[in-house]
Amino acid sequence: MKKINLIFSTIALIILGTLTSNAQEDLNSKNTFTKIDTYLSNGTANGFSGAILVIKEGELIINKGYGLANKDTKTLNNPNTIFDIGSNTKQFTATAILKLVELGKLKLTDSLSLFFKNLPTQKQSITIHQLLTHSAGFIDALDRDFSEITQKDFFEKLFASKLLSEPSEKYSYSNTGYSILGRIIELATGQSYEAFLNEHLFTPAEMFQTGYLLPKWDTKQMSHGYNRNIIHIEPTITRYQEDGGVNWHLKGNGGINSTQNDLLLWYKALKTNKILSPESFKKLTTPHVLSPKGTYHYGYGWIIKNSENNGKRISHNGSNGSFAHSIIWYPEEDLYILYATNANSIKVEGIAYVVAKIILDDSHVSKPITDNVYSFIMNYIKQHPTDKSNELLILLQEKYADEFTNSSPINILGNIILKSKENLGWALELFKINVQLHPDDGNLWDSLGDGYRENNRKEDAIKSYQKAIELGYKGSQKKLTVLINN
Repeated sequence: MKKINLIFSTIALIILGTLTSNAQEDLNSKNTFTKIDTYLSNGTANGFSGAILVIKEGELIINKGYGLANKDTKTLNNPNTIFDIGSNTKQFTATAILKLVELGKLKLTDSLSLFFKNLPTQKQSITIHQLLTHSAGFIDALDRDFSEITQKDFFEKLFASKLLSEPSEKYSYSNTGYSILGRIIELATGQSYEAFLNEHLFTPAEMFQTGYLLPKWDTKQMSHGYNRNIIHIEPTITRYQEDGGVNWHLKGNGGINSTQNDLLLWYKALKTNKILSPESFKKLTTPHVLSPKGTYHYGYGWIIKNSENNGKRISHNGSNGSFAHSIIWYPEEDLYILYATNANSIKVEGIAYVVAKIILDDSHVSKPITDNVYSFIMNYIKQHPTDKSNELLILLQEKYADEFTNSSPINILGNIILKSKENLGWALELFKINVQLHPDDGNLWDSLGDGYRENNRKEDAIKSYQKAIELGYKGSQKKLTVLINN
């Protein structure tokens, strides 16, 4: 009888311990959710707009949207909102290459001369491995994402361009290198880049809202971009549809759209070897090439570095100015973080890493998300007349003193207002403030001249252009000549 009682007592203690442990884990998860949710919810008052997803040890801690996907329709961001993921496209390209290696269609040692004819001698022996690791030496970009160019012209110009370094000499981030990889995928398969990804990556992972043009997009879920939370940008999918495709400035290196829920499926597919074998996944996340400053290595489409807990951190970021996207994966902690914003600025681009600190460091106290300087100025302008410009300068120096070593924010915003032809008086006041802060910058005197000219103050415009020329800004000469002769 005593033995039976002892057995029951032992079982009861085990059950109680398990229940206590589970209760503690639930409490920890709830506390983590509350910390993250409070941090981001409070940030929406200062313009934060986006989505966060955290899964730890198989448990979904948070998967939530914040702010507006579309300010006109007041559509809220949510886990199914479609975001441009920027350079996180590269992990798909790298995975597709490794899939082709598994299928026997490629080797990582294959050289460009196997796929492209009439290459300059220096580029003939560049390998797929070098392209994957940004060590081939190619320039970062030929032009802007949506600049018109044919496939033929893109690759002719790229292969004619001078290498930044000898192949394998050093790491140099190159979007064009991943465009070449995208084209190699097409040449090796006879399929379009997106069709191959859709068949071999997205469909097996059940990711039906990921891609460029092939998905049946839920148009109500498309997020609009808000550069610095002030400049409205149509969804990039809309631009692809209008252009009838995606050009090679983007294809293979950026511009894929996806949702938080789809990218959760992507994580699960990689983790369970649904897409790649364990051997291929190891190659994907091996630290192959060291960055110039020695702060991280580049794998294949992923950045690899030591984590905060001296483990391994697999991550990558992407941005096109309006959208920003981050993926952070801590294998030892079994932690995966997805972050997206459709209103990017310097104040919010690093939010994923703040969330990581909240999770990994119980003592971490996050600084509140603050309004970016562009949004702050724009809101002030909407609420105050131009004779309050001195008060604006005082506020800027109090709130954003660290940002005024750089003249760009005010100059950019002034030119945005100038081009809109609205609030021209405020554009002029901003240029005045900038010249006051940076009196030896000829470019700013040129902008001030533009402000005076658009406000029909010819003599002041002439003086400003003359000052710009005196300071070495040659771009003012033509404007000055036109103004004097009219």
